[in-house]
Amino acid sequence: MHDLVIRGGTVIDGTGAPARRADVAVKDGRIAAIGDDVGAAARTLDADGALVTPGFVDIHTHYDGQASWDEEMMPSSLHGATTVAMGSCGVGFAPCRTADRERLIALMEGVEDIPGTALAEGLTWGWETFPEYMDVLDARKHVLDLACHVPHDAVRVFVMGERALAGEAASEDEMRAMGAMVRDAIERGAVGFSTGRSDNHRNADGRATPAADASAQELSAIARALAGLDHGVLQAVSDFDMFVSPDRFDPEFDLLEDMAAVSGLPLSISLLQRVGATEQWRQVLARIERANAAGRRVRAQVATRGIGVILGLEATFHPFIGFPSYKAIAHLPLEERVRILSQPETRARLLAEKSEPVAGDGSAVPPLVDKLLEAFDMVAMSLFRLGERPDYEPRRESSLFGEAMRAGKKALEVTYDALLEDGGKQLLYFPIYNYASASLNEVGEMLRHPLAMLGLGDGGAHVGTICDASFSTFLLTHWTRDRGVFTPEQAIHKLAGEPAAWLGLRDRGVVADGLRADLNVIDLPALTLHRPALRRDLPAGGKRFLQPVTGYRATIVRGEVICEDGRVTDARPGRVVRAS
Repeated sequence: MHDLVIRGGTVIDGTGAPARRADVAVKDGRIAAIGDDVGAAARTLDADGALVTPGFVDIHTHYDGQASWDEEMMPSSLHGATTVAMGSCGVGFAPCRTADRERLIALMEGVEDIPGTALAEGLTWGWETFPEYMDVLDARKHVLDLACHVPHDAVRVFVMGERALAGEAASEDEMRAMGAMVRDAIERGAVGFSTGRSDNHRNADGRATPAADASAQELSAIARALAGLDHGVLQAVSDFDMFVSPDRFDPEFDLLEDMAAVSGLPLSISLLQRVGATEQWRQVLARIERANAAGRRVRAQVATRGIGVILGLEATFHPFIGFPSYKAIAHLPLEERVRILSQPETRARLLAEKSEPVAGDGSAVPPLVDKLLEAFDMVAMSLFRLGERPDYEPRRESSLFGEAMRAGKKALEVTYDALLEDGGKQLLYFPIYNYASASLNEVGEMLRHPLAMLGLGDGGAHVGTICDASFSTFLLTHWTRDRGVFTPEQAIHKLAGEPAAWLGLRDRGVVADGLRADLNVIDLPALTLHRPALRRDLPAGGKRFLQPVTGYRATIVRGEVICEDGRVTDARPGRVVRAS
């Protein structure tokens, strides 16, 4: 008697092989049989008309704090993920001395837009070293599996203390200590090491992150310490010094490529179409191609749609946060703010004002925000209402700028009025990156590149500005079902088989006898993304966006159904992955 049988589905196994109709039997958390007559089971799931796939492996999330208090791991668990890798972009909460807890909270709040109050109240702590962190998480129940990168910022603060935040260089002894710490964590089960070198990433007080300007010597020292390991990956995000000088591109890429060369480990680099350097992504891909030709293993992490923000009066950002008249009422409840903003005299006064800077010293807001607010008409050309069925490839004519032109109004006026719609709950979508051509054509090019992998979903991060953990669902709906750019077999390989192999997780990512029973049952024709909604369910009353979805009939981890028809069940089979 099997524990579970999924009957009558079309199995897409995650390898890229052709789909086939078959039943899948599960016993003791593993796939026991695949075929036409697999026998009886204690429970049966009807998969008629649906796809049966491996569970998705998300290589880029930020659940580092949330995982210590939250069991349900939404929104990723709602969108087919069964394993998520945390510690991305160099930020995280381990290793951490007791005296440094507030420093790491401020880092995560600034870089990943997770409320510091929620982190301060929710984090359970109970660790100092990275292996202790993994032990603490493993002792807590979760719906899905957690894989952990060792974050550069936390390592740097642990070794250097306040000097790491002051932008000082590490000594040779400190570099050796960092390398030894990272190696020990990977030897004891961490999946890799991550570093962040983006000027858009800021501490909550506006300072650069500790790793942002780490020297080539420091990164090389850490990489040297990892040489000879039989598992582990490297992950990096960088602006390639686009805010400094175009001449810095190659030296910055050389620095990252050197990590892969010295350590012998695979490296992934975040790839997106940047504002102000819209063709730089092609340069990055060209360098990645050269690196692979030279024998390095370097891949690009790409998103499945525009990378942007959700704006609204309840969201973290909207265009009026720096206006004096709005700042005077920003602390009021939504209903009261809407009442005041709806008054003609308030509207006239505010629209006559100028935004005060929201970035700069003491602010985690990146300088790009102030630059965009200064050229608001250009912003409004890429500002769209986010409907109940979100359109992530909207046409310019439907933008608020287009609406303003047709109505003979200023774009700022139309935006003001739009934010007051639906009792102030209207949401606006602003794709900052990956949308320079007002289409997803460039994203399609990135996705089709043979050295590209899916990433950048940022599950658990930017909770008041994005909800991109639905990238997996968007790949299946937009690029696979609706556009036909990928076959279902190709898409599932990109969501499961490929990322599992990248992280060295050989027991999952594929539907095959004996492997982990991490599975999805998906009604692809019915698969639908709905408008994100703010939920106040973080500690200390914090709020976050979650994106409802229909079409996932079931998501299964270790043979247990963790989500069914869009709802998380009581099953908690998730553990911390120990890479080896």
